[in-house]
Amino acid sequence: MTVPQWGRVIAAVLGGVLVLAVWSSVIGALIVNRPIASRLTRMVDKSTDALFNVMIKRVEDGRRDRLLAVQAAVILLGQLATWLGVAYVGFALLLWPFEARGAAAAFVAAGSSLFTLGFDVPPGTVPSVLVFAAAASGLIIVTLQIAYLPTLYAAFNRRETDVALLNARAGVPSWGPELLARTHYALGSGVSTINTMPDLYAQWERWAADVAESHTTYLPLVRFRSPRPLSSWVTALLAVLDSAALFLSLSPDEAPVVPARLFLRSGFGCFARIARVMGFDIPDEPDVAAGITLTYEEFLEAVDRLNEVGFPLQRDPADAWPDFVGWRVNY
Repeated sequence: MTVPQWGRVIAAVLGGVLVLAVWSSVIGALIVNRPIASRLTRMVDKSTDALFNVMIKRVEDGRRDRLLAVQAAVILLGQLATWLGVAYVGFALLLWPFEARGAAAAFVAAGSSLFTLGFDVPPGTVPSVLVFAAAASGLIIVTLQIAYLPTLYAAFNRRETDVALLNARAGVPSWGPELLARTHYALGSGVSTINTMPDLYAQWERWAADVAESHTTYLPLVRFRSPRPLSSWVTALLAVLDSAALFLSLSPDEAPVVPARLFLRSGFGCFARIARVMGFDIPDEPDVAAGITLTYEEFLEAVDRLNEVGFPLQRDPADAWPDFVGWRVNY
């Protein structure tokens, strides 16, 4: 079946839209230093996440972490394949009106140019411009993706350094009460180091700000898992947040009020910003009446752990519980 010229022109317009969509996505994901919504990258992220959710249901718990460890790499490769694939279709449709041999020849010429193979160049000035544009697009997209990786791994290493340091103080997986208990117990030295908590909260306040900026700008970082199976940047931040909320609720006179509050603000702001970029509906103001997933019995377990090491508790757990909920509902 021969497609009339007007049909090929419509296809060429669609091809131009596809090429523009690719470049918009590439620029937003790899160049612009702020999160920019892109349907292509969002499609890759959601489809990859759905695929891995199906896969992990069929494997044992011990293998899930090893399987999820490759999710970030799959997303990065999926982005590159999507950009190149959509650009390939777009340039083929742009070449179709100028290709006398038909649509198949247009796709061959587009592939030859986009992947810089150069074995087929259609005659004419406009086709020559299009194949040069396709060749430049393929080269630039691949180059930008390669240059993008060091930025990702630099941010990943900054994130994981503090997470690894926290493991010795808060356990693996990290737990807020354990952080307070070990800091007070000071590895059995007999001298409490609870006075180091203000510096720790200041350090994690900066850490949370850095993670919020890097993980919203470069969203695949969210899928980068920690090297240790039970270690996670999410549980690490949650543990430090819980320690601050527990400290303020149970020992308000001993707690470093300003550093703890500043860190809490930075920490739950980090979680909220990343969640919004991922597409979750996060309210600006949390509903305290909705409560939290943590139960009062689990809160009492945390109090028991602090009592084991003689942590200076000033309030009864029942009185401190509403204040703790008021902090934790934010994250």
